[in-house]
Amino acid sequence: MQDLALNPALMRRAATDVVEKLKVLANPDRLLLLCQLSQGERCVSELEEALDIRQPTLSQQLGVLRTDGVVSTRREGKYIYYRVADQKLLRVLATLYDLYCPKESS
Repeated sequence: MQDLALNPALMRRAATDVVEKLKVLANPDRLLLLCQLSQGERCVSELEEALDIRQPTLSQQLGVLRTDGVVSTRREGKYIYYRVADQKLLRVLATLYDLYCPKESS
């Protein structure tokens, strides 16, 4: 069995997948949404309040995330809860947080 690093066809498929995920992260509102969702599932009103993103923009960006399979949903009564569906993406978000997010000084 060939190693992924030695198989150009596998590498191309992996690279294509990574580029698609990075495109999703390349929008500030989507990145903020994913950072918030990395802490657990949230409904739209919780996201709107936490991020100060207006509802039309929030709905548009959540739609992009759903279409791209980055988030999944569940309905509870009249509320729809969103969560990050891709565990690899959670690892990427954690790395980005460690590298770029401001740390509170002690």
